[in-house]
Amino acid sequence: MSSAISVQPAPTITKQQKTGITKESFPVLEMTCAACAISVESMLKSVPGVTDAGVNFANQTAWVQYDHATVTPEILQNTVRSIGYDLLIDKENQDEVKEEAQQRRYRAVKQRTIWASVLSLPIVIIGMFFMDLPYGNYIMMALATPVVFFLGRSFFVNAWKQASHRKANMDTLVALSTGIAWLFSAFNTIYPEFWHQRGLHAHVYFEAAAVVIAFISLGKLLEEKAKSNTSSAIKKLIGLQPKTVLLVDASGNTQEIPIASVKVNDLLMVKPGEKIPVDGKVANGTSYVDESMITGEPVPVAKKTGDGVFAGTINQKGSFQFRAEKVGADTLLAQIIKMVQEAQGSKAPVQKLVDKIAGIFVPVVIGIAILTFVSWMIFGGDNAFTHALLTSVTVLVIACPCALGLATPTAIMVGVGKGAENNILIKDAESLELAHKVNVIILDKTGTITEGKPVVTDIIWNTQAQEHDAQQAILYSLEHQSEHPLAEAVITHLKQTGVKAVPLQHFESLTGQGVKGTYEGQHYFVGNSKLMNANSILIDAALSAQAGALQAAAKTVVYFAANKKLLAVIAIADKIKATSKEAIEALQRDGIEVYMLTGDNAHTAAAVAQQVGIKSYKAEVLPAYKAAFVKELQQAGKVVAMVGDGINDSQALAQADVSIAMGKGSDIAMDVAKMTLITSDLNSIPKALKLSRKTVSTIKQNLFWAFIYNIIGIPIAAGVLFPINGFLLDPMIAGAAMALSSVSVVSNSLRLKAARL
Repeated sequence: MSSAISVQPAPTITKQQKTGITKESFPVLEMTCAACAISVESMLKSVPGVTDAGVNFANQTAWVQYDHATVTPEILQNTVRSIGYDLLIDKENQDEVKEEAQQRRYRAVKQRTIWASVLSLPIVIIGMFFMDLPYGNYIMMALATPVVFFLGRSFFVNAWKQASHRKANMDTLVALSTGIAWLFSAFNTIYPEFWHQRGLHAHVYFEAAAVVIAFISLGKLLEEKAKSNTSSAIKKLIGLQPKTVLLVDASGNTQEIPIASVKVNDLLMVKPGEKIPVDGKVANGTSYVDESMITGEPVPVAKKTGDGVFAGTINQKGSFQFRAEKVGADTLLAQIIKMVQEAQGSKAPVQKLVDKIAGIFVPVVIGIAILTFVSWMIFGGDNAFTHALLTSVTVLVIACPCALGLATPTAIMVGVGKGAENNILIKDAESLELAHKVNVIILDKTGTITEGKPVVTDIIWNTQAQEHDAQQAILYSLEHQSEHPLAEAVITHLKQTGVKAVPLQHFESLTGQGVKGTYEGQHYFVGNSKLMNANSILIDAALSAQAGALQAAAKTVVYFAANKKLLAVIAIADKIKATSKEAIEALQRDGIEVYMLTGDNAHTAAAVAQQVGIKSYKAEVLPAYKAAFVKELQQAGKVVAMVGDGINDSQALAQADVSIAMGKGSDIAMDVAKMTLITSDLNSIPKALKLSRKTVSTIKQNLFWAFIYNIIGIPIAAGVLFPINGFLLDPMIAGAAMALSSVSVVSNSLRLKAARL
C-alpha cells in the first residue's frame, strides 16, 4: 500500500506525476441534496487551475485535482462558500471539526423539525376540522409564517444563492412551493373579497406550506441519522487507534505523549490490554498480540525481539518495548482507513449517469410546474387559477432529486463498510459494481493458494525413537548455521519440539548440495540426493519410494545422514491454505472459471492444481505473460478478476477488470489492486463477489423506487386524475411522500448491513 497516507480520514494529499498537480480531499458542509453536490462539483471544476473534481453527497466529501501553483485551498473554499456551502480546509483537527459540524447540523435539523411539527399541528387541525373558526385564517397565518420564513429560511437563502449562479436544487423546489403557497394564502386571508366577488371561496394553504417544511425537515433528520450510520465502519477503524502513547527516553523513563508527536525510531512501551499505536518492531520483551484486525484470525500471535507489530492491534499479556518504523501517514491502519474512505467517496459508473440526471432534474421539474400552471389556466374552468396554483405547487413539492441522488452512494457506502467488516477492503466503487459480472478468476499460486512460506510437512525417521532427541539436536545445529532458504523451515519446525543446539567441531557449506558438519567425531550431512550420492550414503528402496511420493506431491525432499547411514527424510513444502480448495469449489459452483498462473515449475504447479481442483493452469510464467493472458481473456469477452500478492502480479492486477490483492503481500500489489483481502482466507473472494451482487441489487432497487416515485408522483401532482375522478393531491401529502422517498432509499441501503455473505 502507499506510504504517503494520512492517519486522519481527511484531507488526503497525493502528488501526481505531473509537476505542480495536487489531489486533495475536503469535507463539504451544508449540502442538503444530490443537486447540491452537482452544484459544488461544477463550481470547483470552474476554478481556473482545477483539472478535475468530484463531490459525493452521501459522505459529504469533495476531491479536487488542481495546480497548486495557481490554486490554493482558500480559493476553493471561497468558491464553494459563494453558493452557500463550506469547504473544510484546516488540516488541524479536521475530523473533529467535521464531526462537530455534522452533530451541530443534526441538532439544528432536530430542533427545526420539532418546532415545525409543533407549530404545524394546530394549523392542520384548524385547516381540516375548524375551517369556519373566527379569525382561523389569521391564526394559521401567524403560526405558518415562522415555520416557512424562520424555520425554513435555509431553503430560501440557499435557493437565492443557487439562482444567483443560474443553478437550482431541492432548496429551489421547496422555496418556490412553500413561498408561493404562503403568498397565495396570505393574499386570500387579507383580501378574501377578491374571490368572493367572483363567486369563489378564498382557499388557504397555510397547512400545506407549514407541513411541507415539517415533513422535509423530518426527512432530513432521518436522512442525517441514516447517513451517519453508513460511515460507522470508518469510525470503528479510527477508534482502533489510541490517542496517546508511552515514549521511553534514553534513561529508560516513560512519558505519555500525543500519537501525533511520535517519530520514526522512537522507543515506545505497550502494556497489557493496550492498543499498539504505530507500526514497528519489538525491541525488548515478549507478548501475544491480537492481530485479528489485520488477519481476521482470532488466535493471538506470539511476539519476540525483532517481530513486527501493527497499529490498532491489541497487546494481550506481557509488556514490551518496540521501535517505531511507520508512523502517522505510513501505518497499516492509516492505509486501511484511507482505502475504505476513498472507496466510500468514489462514484460507481452508474452514479455518474445519476449525477447528470440529478443536474437537469430540478430545471425540468420547474418547467413541468410552469406547464402545469399554464395548462390549468387554459383548461381549468371556473377554478382554473386556484387549481393551477395548487397543482403547480404540488409538482414542485413532490419532485425531489434526493432519492435519486442517494440511491447509489448510500448503497456503495454501506457495501464498502460491510466489506471492511468481512476483511475485504474495497478501494473504489467501480470494482464493487463490476465484481458481480466476473466470470473468470486468475489465482497466483505462491502466497495466494499456498501460504507463501515453506514449512516442514513430514519427517520420516530411519532410526530408533530413543535416538531422535540427540539426532534432532544435531540436525538443528547444522541447519542453524546453514544459509539455505529452506533451512529456516527446519529450524522453525524443530524449535517447536524445544530442541537445543549442540557445539559442532566442524561445519561446511557445500554449494548446490547442502551442508556437512562434525559432532563428537561423527560426520553428518543435510542436503539433496546429490550430496548423498557423493558421500556413498545408501537410500534403501522403501525410503526412496516414500521420497518419490513426497516429491510427487510437490514437496522438496531433504536428506539427513551420519557417516554412511541415512537417518531421516525431511519433506518441505509451501503448504496449501486450508481454505483454498473450499473457496475454489465455491467459485466453480457459481459458474466462474478458475485459472492458476505461477512462476514455479510444471511439476509443482500440476500437483497444487490437482489438490485444489483447478483444471486450467500455467507454470513457469513471467509477469508480462500474466498480464498478456488477462488481456487475451478480456478480448474473448470475459470479465476477469486477478488475485495476487507479489510485485510480479502487479502488471496483471492493473490489467484485470477486478483486481484483488492478498493483504500480506507486497505494497505494490496492494497499491494496484482495487480490492485487498486483509486475511489469508480465500473464502473472502466468493464473499466479495456476493457482496457486489447484493450491493448492485440494492442500487437497482433504490433507482427503481426513486424513478418510479417521480414518474408516478409528478403526473398525479399535476392533476392528471382530476378529469377522471376529481382527485387533486394535497401539497401536504406530497411533502410527506417526498420525504418518505429519501428515507426509504437510505433505509433500503442500510438493509445491506444485515446481509449474510
